[in-house]
Amino acid sequence: MTILTSNTSAHKPETRHSTHIVAHRGASGLYPEQTFQAFDEALKLPIHGIECDVRLTRDNQLVVFHDPILNRTTNGRGRVSATDYSELRRLNAGTKDNPQRIMRLEELLELMQDYPDKHIYIETKHPTRYGPEVDEQTLRVLHYAGMRESERVHLISFSHRAMRYFTEFAPELETYYLFRLREKKWNKGNHMLSRPYGVGPALSHLQAKPELLGFKGLKTYTWTVNLPKQMLWCRDNGVDVFATDLPHLAIETLAQAGVGSSLVG
Repeated sequence: MTILTSNTSAHKPETRHSTHIVAHRGASGLYPEQTFQAFDEALKLPIHGIECDVRLTRDNQLVVFHDPILNRTTNGRGRVSATDYSELRRLNAGTKDNPQRIMRLEELLELMQDYPDKHIYIETKHPTRYGPEVDEQTLRVLHYAGMRESERVHLISFSHRAMRYFTEFAPELETYYLFRLREKKWNKGNHMLSRPYGVGPALSHLQAKPELLGFKGLKTYTWTVNLPKQMLWCRDNGVDVFATDLPHLAIETLAQAGVGSSLVG
């Protein structure tokens, strides 16, 4: 297979921005992750936007959920992909005192309409038994929400196949390839099999391989940045976007550090 490196000429020139804060799975450090409450509370903050994960259910519904199985974050068991949404909807994705339900992507995009200045970073989860269907369904949902060509929408994935699909069928949407942590060892040349708008290594990966900062002129997205010293490192090293479980702490940290960070935009 031919290895494709990033080709910035395939996209419009981008203006470099200051560091943006994105709430990872919503304000997940304070509220149950990937729930309406976590996203709504995050969107109320003066930050750039939110990040979410999406998976397909057995009946082809696109739900906002990170893990392939239900056990860690709900009172249910089994695989998301082997369960109908009608069953998932009955589960508690919160706590006993703060019950929350699993959302569909349509519902999250509806919530976004109340915050027209905020952005959303959608990670399509791979590998999956449904293959590229999760990517196809993501574009369908965006289309019906009137956001298929919105500059507020960003698509991220660990899958080069997903990146290539989005580049072909939704070239107007900004994409980020998420480097897997193990690529630090086996992908020493930082080769990519797709042409995304940006790269998204984990923070430890990025700090170990600083050449990924602005790699080949692309934007840099990193995760998961939860300590003040990490947030300041991102700002001081030109990271475009960082995802954090603690967006309120990021706001406070960057504000205390003074001018040089753009929270919204």
